[in-house]
Amino acid sequence: MRASGILMPIFSLPGKYGIGCFSEEAYRFVDFLKKAGQKYWQILPVGPTGFGDSPYQSFSTFAGNPYFISPEELERQGLIRKEDIPEPEEDAREDRVDYGWLYNTRYTVLRKAFQNWKGQEHPDFAEFLSENGYWIEDYALFMAEKDHFGGRSFSEWDADIRFRRPAAMEKARQELADEILYYEYIQYEFNREWTKLKKYANENGIRIIGDIPIYVSPDSADFWA
Repeated sequence: MRASGILMPIFSLPGKYGIGCFSEEAYRFVDFLKKAGQKYWQILPVGPTGFGDSPYQSFSTFAGNPYFISPEELERQGLIRKEDIPEPEEDAREDRVDYGWLYNTRYTVLRKAFQNWKGQEHPDFAEFLSENGYWIEDYALFMAEKDHFGGRSFSEWDADIRFRRPAAMEKARQELADEILYYEYIQYEFNREWTKLKKYANENGIRIIGDIPIYVSPDSADFWA
């Protein structure tokens, strides 16, 4: 049986805050696909953008892009307030993603949400970490270390942590524990919102298919591990 669909990257969805994300507009696009008699929603890579803001130079093959976390959803959870969410300038182009602006504003929002999230009970967080332990521990430590070294490639880190020597790894886990938890939280929230959207699409007869290429960046948690 033949079926058709539409290619729509998450970042190309309409959005109030500089980029498409897992917001109301994503659910409205699913409704549009159903109404139009479509069966597939093809997306492009959803990993974190790395060098040159490219999804094909990602810091992880497994992690999700923090920019796709919906600020409005964080507000609904009571983790941030509406006034905590910076809005693009009035003259910002609506047909382009300004990754520089996002880099300078979105992580402030996510860190504020994280600080409020830490004070709550999240019984499914441990389950998430257990199910994703094969990649998330290395990823969260990698990102925490990358921040520690000012964003530099891991090939420029101190030799002990660059070569993953046990004593250096254990020291980093202790000294950067809160930063590691922050990156684990981001992936937990990404997964929660993405799973919810995918479930909605599937329940409405829409299957989501991805892009074929996966490139492992030389500056990534996967390469480092």
